[in-house]
Amino acid sequence: MDEKKVAVIGGGLVGPLCACFLARRGHEVHLYEFRGDIRQAEHVRGRSINLALSARGRAALRQIGLEDKIVEHHAIPMGGRMIHRLDGSQYRIPYDPKNGQCIYSVSRRYLNEVLLTAAESYPNVKLHFDHKLVAADLSKGAMTFRIPDEKSEVCANADLIIGADGAFSSVRRHMMKRPLFNFSQTYIEHGYLELCIPAREDGEFAMHPNHLHIWPRGTFMLIALPNQTRSWTVTLFMPFAQFAALKTPGDVLQFFGQHFPDVIPLIGPQRLGADFFATQPSPLVSIKCNPYHVGGTALIIGDAAHAMVPFYGQGMNAGFEDCLLLDSLMEQHHSNFPLVLEQFSTTRAPDAEAICDLAMYNYIEMRDLVNKRSFLLRKKLDSFLSWMFPETWVPLYSSVTFSDMPYHRCVQNKDWQDNVIHRCVAMAVAAAGVGITVGAMAWF
Repeated sequence: MDEKKVAVIGGGLVGPLCACFLARRGHEVHLYEFRGDIRQAEHVRGRSINLALSARGRAALRQIGLEDKIVEHHAIPMGGRMIHRLDGSQYRIPYDPKNGQCIYSVSRRYLNEVLLTAAESYPNVKLHFDHKLVAADLSKGAMTFRIPDEKSEVCANADLIIGADGAFSSVRRHMMKRPLFNFSQTYIEHGYLELCIPAREDGEFAMHPNHLHIWPRGTFMLIALPNQTRSWTVTLFMPFAQFAALKTPGDVLQFFGQHFPDVIPLIGPQRLGADFFATQPSPLVSIKCNPYHVGGTALIIGDAAHAMVPFYGQGMNAGFEDCLLLDSLMEQHHSNFPLVLEQFSTTRAPDAEAICDLAMYNYIEMRDLVNKRSFLLRKKLDSFLSWMFPETWVPLYSSVTFSDMPYHRCVQNKDWQDNVIHRCVAMAVAAAGVGITVGAMAWF
């Protein structure tokens, strides 16, 4: 195999991971990030400070020898959802009643730093910070970067450009100028705002740490994920119109008192009022596009290819799985870039669209359906059938979160399960009807 020069755009999570996989194959890798080195920054602006790591993400980390460092020494296991009712009572919905599998709360910054350091440890990887992509000829592998501090531009070339630069990808923007590129984005009417439940005075967690805590309230919800500092990252998901209606700290306290009364003493009334207005609610976008490649010279992965709303906790995991798939195709086709990239687009697009749709659906489940008896009954039925037929009946959440089943097959499997249940119910109703009819005829 000939060593080739690869430019990876984006130094968040997926970019450094992708650089590690490529470096292991002997390619010369240049990782470009428009921000400075996060490892040297005191404060980092960006999205949520913690993430949910599950099987697909763990598999990618395992391949480059980082799973133990993340999972065993940093991540906090969450074995299920802890649902908070309006009256303050709680009940638990386990993620995997049969095997007890967990998802893991991990710090975005810690994971980012570990991945950057891992990428930098390869002698054939070079990191370029403060490099903003401003122009590119993707078919020729040509790039122009602006360096803000130096107020200058630099040009670079590569055999392959990989865009791992997030939902608002510069690489994808250049792809959109090309014919036959399909793109759609959907903003939902809900935004999110992050708050914090601090550790207790004794330094311990204020709530049971091994759960994803959810306060479902129909059209909006609050969630909390545990941090290594014994604090909690609390996120309020709510329509922008409702955010706009809360104009003062008093409005916020009244709102929380009405909908999340048990949260006020955990955050503290003064801190709640101050933190709520410290930042603006952020939007949530879902992005679909195809193809993901340009010939054999450019590819987009992660959020650049398939940004999704965060309600299935699969954004990072799907991006990491992209790296696994790309590495597998590189192995299969001996780094034949045109063949690898074309097959990546063909293989990944159905799965990416499926998980984007599932993420949208799961918001309805988390904020509303978890309160409904029919939902809880279905969960129990899925658990029972999974216990009875472990090779046949895999619940949707388990297939998405705890397996490597392609996302589109997870959806097909769920549709099949729904059809089976509906037919069984229809047969039971019909049988009951026949029984009633026969019983009635016995009276005549």
